[in-house]
Amino acid sequence: MIGERADLMEKVTALCKRRGFVFQSSEIYGGINAIYDYGHYGVALRRNIRSLWWRHMIELREDVVGLESSVIMNPEVWAASGHLSGFTDPMVDCLGECKQRWRADHLSGDRCPNCGGPLSEPRQFNLMFKTHIGPVEGSGADVYLRPETAQGMFVDFKNVLNSMRVRVPFGIAQQGRSFRNEISPGNFIFRLREFEQMEMEFFVKPGEDERWHRYWIEARHRWYLEVLGLRPDRLRLRPHDKDELSHYSKATTDVEYLFPFGWGELEGIANRTDYDLRQHQERSGEDLTYLDPETNERYLPYVIEPAAGVDRIMITCLLDAYDEDEVRGETRVVLRFHRDLAPVQVAVMPLSKKEELIAPAREVQALLRPHFRVEYDQTGGHIGRRYRRQDEIGTPYCVTVDFDTVSDGAVTIRERDTMTQERVPIATLLTSLRERFI
Repeated sequence: MIGERADLMEKVTALCKRRGFVFQSSEIYGGINAIYDYGHYGVALRRNIRSLWWRHMIELREDVVGLESSVIMNPEVWAASGHLSGFTDPMVDCLGECKQRWRADHLSGDRCPNCGGPLSEPRQFNLMFKTHIGPVEGSGADVYLRPETAQGMFVDFKNVLNSMRVRVPFGIAQQGRSFRNEISPGNFIFRLREFEQMEMEFFVKPGEDERWHRYWIEARHRWYLEVLGLRPDRLRLRPHDKDELSHYSKATTDVEYLFPFGWGELEGIANRTDYDLRQHQERSGEDLTYLDPETNERYLPYVIEPAAGVDRIMITCLLDAYDEDEVRGETRVVLRFHRDLAPVQVAVMPLSKKEELIAPAREVQALLRPHFRVEYDQTGGHIGRRYRRQDEIGTPYCVTVDFDTVSDGAVTIRERDTMTQERVPIATLLTSLRERFI
């Protein structure tokens, strides 16, 4: 499958720019590596990913609450968590012609993969982005952009516990930007320097952690299959070997996807034990233990962490949805998004720009807009060309207003995947579409 879809990333990258999903940041100035901007459809797709995650992680549950912690935190947070001393990757420099830097653990040999030159000895490179607070630079004013959202949930554990009606087991979840000075980012938006995370810390009683770890592994795997509609043959669960576990992890399992470049992490579900709460308790001097109201037992909870990235889920959904077929001797590009994920759910199109069609088309748009993500398209050109544009955006249904609509009060629903068309009265259009979204 990897060989068959080797050019898929290139095709998806081109489509993202062509249709306004993703742009290179600061492109007119030459851009900046591994930092991207998101156009209209990219913003919509990302909002849908975030909303579906929030819906299933928080709103449909009674045991998880939300949080938004700051991007810049007291540097003591990162000292306690181990990021200042241990958040590093092994880096090597090309000593040959290109002088490029690489992550040593991503290379299979002792030669530069770009120019074939010799490589330097590995050295550890800290991934934290440093900045400073206040008008004068100096060590006392040094702060860091957060490399993960997780620590905000640990340092606010006591505040959440005291302000919300929560009891262990319970979770704290948040979405937000993180920053990592990656040595060798790449594969489009798969690995970035600025990215958006969706993480949840689920606090459990020690001894019950393994059961909850299994629960969240299964729940998160199911979310990708049932909610996002990803293809099951391109998803797998991979437990980490002991020698690859993070220093805080008792056990970690990744949800992996078969990308064009091979299997890669889509989400990690880690058993972090009580490492983080213990570190912050010792460093801050604050008591972060939990008092069980039923047993009067006091303990530091263990933590199960499902951690995912919006950008990585986005590129996964784009790759998984991308398809090509042949229509009347021409190649049709289509994004077969799940209907809940699609940036546009229904496109309304008058067959022509004549005023007699525009008015009823606008009425149809007004009818549907409160219920679906609707786009109005009268940009001109043949209706088939507009269908192709919506196919590339991933719109599940197009509703066409034609000259017969004026006399019979009916419109045509065209389905993206099968390209079948059905004539329905405007009076029952909303019901007809709702049935298709069940």
